[in-house]
Amino acid sequence: MKVAAIIQARMGSTRLPGKVLKKVLNKTLLEYQIERVKRAKTIDEIIIATTTKESDNPIVELCEHLSVPYYRGSEEDVLSRYYEAATEFNVDVIVRLTSDCPIIDPNVIDKVVKHYNDNLGQFDYVSNTLTRTYPRGMDTEVISYEVLERVYKEAKELVYREHVTAYIYHHPNQFKLCNVSYEKDESKHRWTVDTKEDFELIEKIISELYSENTYFNIEDVLMVVNKNQSWLDINRHIEQKKLFN
Repeated sequence: MKVAAIIQARMGSTRLPGKVLKKVLNKTLLEYQIERVKRAKTIDEIIIATTTKESDNPIVELCEHLSVPYYRGSEEDVLSRYYEAATEFNVDVIVRLTSDCPIIDPNVIDKVVKHYNDNLGQFDYVSNTLTRTYPRGMDTEVISYEVLERVYKEAKELVYREHVTAYIYHHPNQFKLCNVSYEKDESKHRWTVDTKEDFELIEKIISELYSENTYFNIEDVLMVVNKNQSWLDINRHIEQKKLFN
């Protein structure tokens, strides 16, 4: 059974264009994420799912430089991009990640994937986002290729094509869902990168931790932000974009 992390990444971003290739300590955010996902023991392969747009050529160039597989598909229809990437690379289990989570903890990925594997066949969708207890930026979703194919065929509305798994958790009567929770509620933390304020916080976290410990985990980040309480104010006011307006 081949388990692949498929990371959606593009240069176009309404709030922070080119964010995935913004650099901290001379390394792009996408490189940090790839480096961290590679440490997840449950992941067999990483695939970057980007678009066919010319503006995303730099992402492809980075993938080629790092020898990381990639797939180019539709910009708007991200669901089709995922389905085609999974098909192209013969993936059995898809771990969906987004490129705005550069400091995702491989241990968190492993915890969610392990829960999926330990209960194989019991759940269609396992994630740590149905009920938020993890900081935003640790988001991990797991589905089988069969479920992805079903969603690809059934989901017609644009919002479900743009957001790969939304069709699943908006139809809980049709799919068996499972949430993996953190030991305590740390959902107030926002470690995703969607705005310049988000980037400012992530830059501080990486600059503080990476040079001492490239393997820093969720607990290390919690420790450093709790020690630097003013950092919490940097992006506290940022609202997550709504799926449905």
